Amino acid sequence: MPILDTPFARLELQRQPPRRDDPLQAFDAADEYLLQHLHAQGLPAEARVLLLNDAFGALACALADHARVTSSGDSHLGWLALQDNLQRNALAADAVAFVPASAVAEGPFDRVLIRVPKTLALLEEQLIRLHGRLAPGAQVIAAAMVKHLPRAAGDLLERYVGPVQASLAVKKARLLFATPEPKPAPRSPYPTRYRLDQPPVELVNHANLFCREGLDIGTRAFLPHLPRNLSDARVADLGCGNGVLAIACALANPEARLTLVDESYMAVQSAAENWRAALGDRPVEIRAADGLAGQTESTLEVVLCNPPFHQQQVVGDLLAWRMFQQARAALVPGGALWIVGNRHLGYHVKLRKLFSRVEQVAATPKFVILKAIR
Repeated sequence: MPILDTPFARLELQRQPPRRDDPLQAFDAADEYLLQHLHAQGLPAEARVLLLNDAFGALACALADHARVTSSGDSHLGWLALQDNLQRNALAADAVAFVPASAVAEGPFDRVLIRVPKTLALLEEQLIRLHGRLAPGAQVIAAAMVKHLPRAAGDLLERYVGPVQASLAVKKARLLFATPEPKPAPRSPYPTRYRLDQPPVELVNHANLFCREGLDIGTRAFLPHLPRNLSDARVADLGCGNGVLAIACALANPEARLTLVDESYMAVQSAAENWRAALGDRPVEIRAADGLAGQTESTLEVVLCNPPFHQQQVVGDLLAWRMFQQARAALVPGGALWIVGNRHLGYHVKLRKLFSRVEQVAATPKFVILKAIR
């Protein structure tokens, strides 16, 4: 297992979800650069440190014994990785406070260390929330691999924090130093909203939502083909996003019992608000989770899924394959997984390895809707 060797600690770290012989590390050169800079600069023992988007807990584990650390991010898998890596390195489970991105971390903070996220809207919302939560003399430092550092990230730091100075690149990583200056309280542009004609609902989308400004084309292709006549079936929306598939299914199946799960805290927050707006107090379970990993086996009749094809900056079908496996375990015999996917991804081949039968429900020039029966 790769070892992160820093001036603060020597750590054994694992990504989530765990993968045998994983070629990817739970840290990168940007983490190393940031920690080396922090150590060279000096970190007071009682410093209050806020970490944003520390994907697998590398920064938190390194600093856990050296400061008062709060970590905040939008990934439940990231939280699971933090817990696992704290335990793996004999660090107390409560050594790092964790705040999901759907909530606000209360300051004041002396250091704010930011891993620049893929979604700049999330970075913008996080920077807006820093207003009034920085201690006098606070330092704000963002880190990223150069290939994942858009100019707009520096522009956002300057707009919401203060003047920005960029470091030299080291091992293809760069740091951005923002000097806080007094600014009027910013007004957040999030969440955003858009309306659908069918079903006729308005959808709230918090900052880290995929396709925040409008319905993604895969979901648009899926909606007309959602299952009907489900009676009181137990249905899960796996990777629910803003909840649109579950809401449309619930409206078409008034007796169905819905569960919505997503690993994004902002997705769960959005889905809960949208469910209440569309369906009032109709019973539902909405939770942040590692997919259906916590679902009791053989308890669902239907699973709906528009699977992701990336995890942070990494593109691949690992998460989709894992979601298919989870769905199979959660479904009763004869139960069905309904998915939408790009034609070129060849999901039907993978599904046939897990399910007894795979049917094509519908297709467009770009997408295919499949029903996989356990």
